[in-house]
Amino acid sequence: MRVLVQDAPFDLGAEVTEFSTGLDNAGAVVTFTGIVRDVASGDLQVMEIEHYPGMTEAALTKIAQEAMQRWSLADALVIHRHGRLGPGDQIMMVATAARHRKDAFEAAEFLMDYLKSRAPFWKKEITKDSADWVAAKDDDEAALDRW
Repeated sequence: MRVLVQDAPFDLGAEVTEFSTGLDNAGAVVTFTGIVRDVASGDLQVMEIEHYPGMTEAALTKIAQEAMQRWSLADALVIHRHGRLGPGDQIMMVATAARHRKDAFEAAEFLMDYLKSRAPFWKKEITKDSADWVAAKDDDEAALDRW
């Protein structure tokens, strides 16, 4: 299991290759990559993502360990970026490996729901006219509640 919180971009292909190498007992690998998108006004210039080093890694490690146990995963990977990101930039990645695809899919979805609603990151959308903190959405909380 690996958890990374970083400002640098990551190479999706290299991460998937490294993650899946040597998983002889896993029948499924599921990956998801989140991209910064401009959903509100169409003029997003940058998204600033803040976090508290140490606290964020501990929280992500705890939730990844929970996923490992709940779904008997062979491995899990969580990468989340911070800093200034523009539209189209990769913001996060989740990868899970399990003997069966259902476990890999469910664990990946669980991790994604956690990252979207409860992970200790603070996001600010900056446009040419304003800078606004991104508020939690009821749909994101509802998605996490099912777990």
